[in-house]
Amino acid sequence: MAKTQILSPLPGTFYRRPAPDKPAYKEAGDKVEKGDVVGLVEVMKTFYEVKAEAAGKITQFHIENEDAIQAGQAIADVES
Repeated sequence: MAKTQILSPLPGTFYRRPAPDKPAYKEAGDKVEKGDVVGLVEVMKTFYEVKAEAAGKITQFHIENEDAIQAGQAIADVES
């Protein structure tokens, strides 16, 4: 099995949910397809979708909801 990481495209605040009262986009153990949204990065009140770049299963999240994140920082691991 190949392991890849989903990386943050920008520095900012990472959100695992589309809104505070909504469930997380994805959880550890969930399957993802290429292009699936796994979270949002907020930069100066603008939200950018973070998408999986490969299909597989999310094995671990490295970032929690509302954590500060840097560009290139690992968000999650995906096994394909």
